Amino acid sequence: MKFTGTIWRPPYEASSMLLEVTAGCTHHKCKFCTLYNDLPFKFRMSPMEDIECDLQEVADTLKQWHGFRFDRAFLTGANPFVLKTERLLAITELIRKYVPTVQTIGCFARIADVTLKSDSDLNALAQAGFDGLTIGIETGDDEALRFMTKGYAAVDIVEQCTRLDKAGIHYNFFYLVGISGMGRGEISAKATAAVCNQLHPQLIGANMLTIYPDSELYQEIQRGNWQEESEVEKYHEIRTLIESLDITTEFAALGASNAFQLHGTLPQDKAALVAAIDQIIDRVGEEKLRDYRKNLRHL
Repeated sequence: MKFTGTIWRPPYEASSMLLEVTAGCTHHKCKFCTLYNDLPFKFRMSPMEDIECDLQEVADTLKQWHGFRFDRAFLTGANPFVLKTERLLAITELIRKYVPTVQTIGCFARIADVTLKSDSDLNALAQAGFDGLTIGIETGDDEALRFMTKGYAAVDIVEQCTRLDKAGIHYNFFYLVGISGMGRGEISAKATAAVCNQLHPQLIGANMLTIYPDSELYQEIQRGNWQEESEVEKYHEIRTLIESLDITTEFAALGASNAFQLHGTLPQDKAALVAAIDQIIDRVGEEKLRDYRKNLRHL
């Protein structure tokens, strides 16, 4: 199968069939992001013939793996949901042709990608099996969204995800702990909870901001325009987020950026999650948490 550069997927898509339909990111302006810096281009669509060839390879392989089946496909790339609806539906038809056991299809999506789709587009994609999109909203703090050049505001998150709700397309959020900078962690957490409490994310996944020298954010720090949160402040931020969420959802901090794994269902596991965070703050402390961050060479 054809894959370009480093392939990123959420932890919960581990059992999904990975299919490259795009490479890179159409936006590629977020100051903190270095995930696609290894690519010699900003964004590229996979030719339909390459997609079909990969699916044929999957079908041939499955014939040898007796009893194994894929129930779900995950389209790779930073934001495949940006593709025109007609192309996404054509990809869906190919998936069903070669791997008919697939019931649902997920991918990464930007808020701006949803904006580009009409309500009828979203309905058609929902009927075709698109469900469980992963959206890196990062924060509900408009000041941070502007500084990091995310390309949308908190009000856009609410508006576009409400449209997904109406279409019946479920979604998961990625929250970037530390994106608002030193002294603003709890502001970010409360603003994000205010956004999420109006919506229905299946999961809120927390990732810790890790700054690498090839990021624009690193240059902003060198210029004195931004200061990073301490590691302990980041855990206070997660604590505030959990305490401020009033919806039923899954909470997870499972990626490599997290020194400690956290996972539970809200609201019933809220007290246990908060207690676990308090133990990290009290027993581990800044020095050991900072050592983990410094030694994290790659996400």
